[in-house]
Amino acid sequence: MKTIFLGLTLFAAQLMFAQKVTGVKVEKAQKEVPAQLSKEKINLYNDNFLKFVDALKASDRPAVDALLSEKVKEIVTDDVLKKVKEGFDVNKKLEILKTGYHKLMDGSSLPSINYKYAGDSSSKEVIMAVFEEDGKILGVMPAKKDK
Repeated sequence: MKTIFLGLTLFAAQLMFAQKVTGVKVEKAQKEVPAQLSKEKINLYNDNFLKFVDALKASDRPAVDALLSEKVKEIVTDDVLKKVKEGFDVNKKLEILKTGYHKLMDGSSLPSINYKYAGDSSSKEVIMAVFEEDGKILGVMPAKKDK
């Protein structure tokens, strides 16, 4: 008798504390990203990158800091700028190879422009610049492209 009473008590306790969940909807807030960058955005990003290259060539740290995003200003040291400057030839003229969005590991996408050296038909060396929406530079990645 005691075991039946104990069993009924446990069953009743589960029913008493059970909650009914209705209307659960999981939404992942994901920003809609257009397929291409607009001409105005491309011009803004390109102008800022070319100013960055000129400031890098002249070793003008205040001008470089003005073009960098607030997110990366603290981690960009003179050594980092020196490595970026050595990563590609700042004396050669650059032209836009490709524009689009760079997907980050957290799933978000940021605008980016890939540059190549003017007159270089092979496009083996590509410089990628990643921007914030307001035109500030988040990253510059010189890379060799294998074709």
